[in-house]
Amino acid sequence: MEARYAALRRATEEVAAVDAHAHNLVELGSAFPFLRCFSEAEGDALALAPHSLSFKRSLRDIAALYNCEASLEKVEEFRTAEGLKSISSKCFQAANISAILIDDGITFDKMLDLESHRAFAPVIGRVLRIERLAETIINDESFSGSSWTLDSFTESYVAKLKNILNLLLTVSTQIVALKSIAAYRSGLQINPNVSKTDAEDGLRKELTGPRPFRITNKNLIDYLFTCSLEIAVSVNLPVQIHTGFGDKDLDLRKCNPLHLRAVLEDERFSKCQIVLLHASYPFSKEASYLASVYSQVYLDFGLVIPKLSVHGMTSSLKELLELAPIKKVMFSTDGYAFPETYYLGAKRARDVVYHVLAAACEEGDLSIQEAIEAVEDIFRRNALHLYKLNVTNGSINHETTIAGGSVSSSSVEEDVLFVRIIWSDASGQNRCRVVPAGRFYEVTRNKGVGLTFAVMGMTSFCDGPADGTNLTGVGEIRLVPDMPTLLRLPWSSREEMVMADMQIRPGEAWEYCPRNALRKVTKVLLDEFNVTMKAGFENEFFLRRKLVSDGVEQWVPYDNTNYCSTSAFDGASSILQEVYSSLKTSDIVVEQLHAESGKGQFEIALKYILCTLAADKLIYARETIKSIARKHGLLATFLPKPDLNDIGSGSHVHLSLWENDQNVFMGSSKDNFYGMSKTGAQFLAGVYHHLSSILAFTAPHPNSYDRIQPNTWSGAYLCWGKENREAPLRTACPPGVPLDLVSNFEIKSFDACANPHLGLAAIVAAGIDGLRRGLKLPEPVESNPADYASKLKRLPQNLQESVESLSGDKVLHELIGDKLVTAAIAIRKAEIDHYAKNPGAFNDLICRY
Repeated sequence: MEARYAALRRATEEVAAVDAHAHNLVELGSAFPFLRCFSEAEGDALALAPHSLSFKRSLRDIAALYNCEASLEKVEEFRTAEGLKSISSKCFQAANISAILIDDGITFDKMLDLESHRAFAPVIGRVLRIERLAETIINDESFSGSSWTLDSFTESYVAKLKNILNLLLTVSTQIVALKSIAAYRSGLQINPNVSKTDAEDGLRKELTGPRPFRITNKNLIDYLFTCSLEIAVSVNLPVQIHTGFGDKDLDLRKCNPLHLRAVLEDERFSKCQIVLLHASYPFSKEASYLASVYSQVYLDFGLVIPKLSVHGMTSSLKELLELAPIKKVMFSTDGYAFPETYYLGAKRARDVVYHVLAAACEEGDLSIQEAIEAVEDIFRRNALHLYKLNVTNGSINHETTIAGGSVSSSSVEEDVLFVRIIWSDASGQNRCRVVPAGRFYEVTRNKGVGLTFAVMGMTSFCDGPADGTNLTGVGEIRLVPDMPTLLRLPWSSREEMVMADMQIRPGEAWEYCPRNALRKVTKVLLDEFNVTMKAGFENEFFLRRKLVSDGVEQWVPYDNTNYCSTSAFDGASSILQEVYSSLKTSDIVVEQLHAESGKGQFEIALKYILCTLAADKLIYARETIKSIARKHGLLATFLPKPDLNDIGSGSHVHLSLWENDQNVFMGSSKDNFYGMSKTGAQFLAGVYHHLSSILAFTAPHPNSYDRIQPNTWSGAYLCWGKENREAPLRTACPPGVPLDLVSNFEIKSFDACANPHLGLAAIVAAGIDGLRRGLKLPEPVESNPADYASKLKRLPQNLQESVESLSGDKVLHELIGDKLVTAAIAIRKAEIDHYAKNPGAFNDLICRY
């Protein structure tokens, strides 16, 4: 059967779904328990959730996605270690969701705002909960409860609702639907003709209770419901209605959608599009019947999938399709609080829809082509049509007319023309493919773009693969956008950029992918030692200005000042202000910036964060600095040694180890080796032991070794020392840390020719070896290492020496991946040969780095 329905299976797996009903995510530190990811239960009942069928299945699904042990403890450890952005990236990429419609009327502890969800889908729509709006008004402290009458309350409610809807043209997250949770308050037996007298009496009864008021009176609920439907009809907005099961706050007997018959029969609401949520379970057959006989009724099966057993999910969807037109059935995840709920809802929905439609084909209800069309309808087209979404342009289209004032709107355009898909190759050069925004959001964000194998074999002097990389122009990977890294270019407002993963097939990382190499070793560090690494980079760069003399163009130093010069900073202040503001807009935190020792040289130090994120943000920071300099008619270069007669530029990185939000690199009164913990000292010992090999990744260009010289604060000898800036490995005691302790260590021998993901991967791999073998550090060097030149070993004095060291380093080959290391070595050898034969070629590199 699987072979026969391969096209159907492919359609269900690849369709970019519209999630038509969901809720806000929360921060990892929220008090809302992660166990609620799996159940609607609370209190003592929640404690038994792990014994349900859906829990056991869902936990395995999440563990498989995270590649960790299928236990609640291990999944929670992984979540904490990775952070919200990382796990959200995994969940939403796997879920393949192109739009999310969010009901933000339910509040969670540490809940993200709607705008934050744009990192996960190009279109975010708001679903406005009417009961929450009414309670916001009635609880307004500027009004005393006794001052409300039904007329004044209704006037305020309608005015507020219309005002919100009138903002459709001016807010970035537009309202796509209204929603009622009357089922939770008084049930679905709505009286659309409730009298004002009864509603007035209901309001008075509500106002006699304690603040904050929670509206539960049936007459008042029915009155609000009816008013809201009238407005929804006038502005052509659908109304979502909770039906069927939920938490124990509702009376399930009152949640049968058949109770809505009086509303559905009312002529005023015959054109009001009503969406019955949650498949109305356990009343799915009743919901199917209503959708078949009332033109205004639509069905949404979120929550049923994935909260039921496989049999329950399949049965409920089959019951919906027994009578209801396929054009009225819609997917949603009902995701909430945790990105895993979105993933589980999408994953299981695809599987269940496939099996239900395949069975329909087997039974003769559908042809295979009709089933494939049904997939598009259920997951995408029905919601696009009903909620008036334009996913291609990343917008929501509305044409509404509100009583008392006409509002015409085509859409709120994001006005993005291009999206740059960025990767950094093995020679440390940032490259990009540019896709028009329409195609990106419709196709590329989920499927990626094709890219030749050769890209990871290219050198700094040639856009062709180096000999020995085993990479050629034969074969193709997919460059897949990592959507949480998407951001608008601060210097070019009609463009966006996004980091990309390299995949050999959907969901499977290519073994040459630098970002995956770093993720892979950090996972080993976490799995074996329950430790993560944070990194903070210092960006040193030169500013050059163009000088044309006798028709010859040259790039000369921006100024001729010294270290921390006030005049240097003043001269470049307008540029640096724009750089800082742009980095801040991009959520890149700058801790310090100052003039450096070189002519026209500056430094911008970034805050330490999880190393996988730090590598991404370093690439973005360099792109920002170079682009804003170019905007001002200057050139910013990060090349290690652009002028052999001047000082060099590094990309020093500060590193620390963390476990459960505690810095475990730092020592304590009971665990102190020169200020480090035992874990910290062993990790650093691994880096010390492998440092000559690591340089092939962190100082990967022949030009790098022109910088790494004695007496230049670049770390020329193999040693380490506390606050020793001449040592390649410096343990640091920044302000606020006790003087007998250190909080991090700095690697001086790291420059901007390095791919940051590969450089950090090499460091982590070395640290893992130190921890596995319990390696020990020698005594620290507490003065200039050059004074001990006869006793200390020089670090590699050229790239050839570091390549030779890496070639024999089995640990780095094993942990990073033999194929990727082999390719890197081949690239280094090609560059050694090229620049030895063409020393003048160094001059071209200021534009490449």
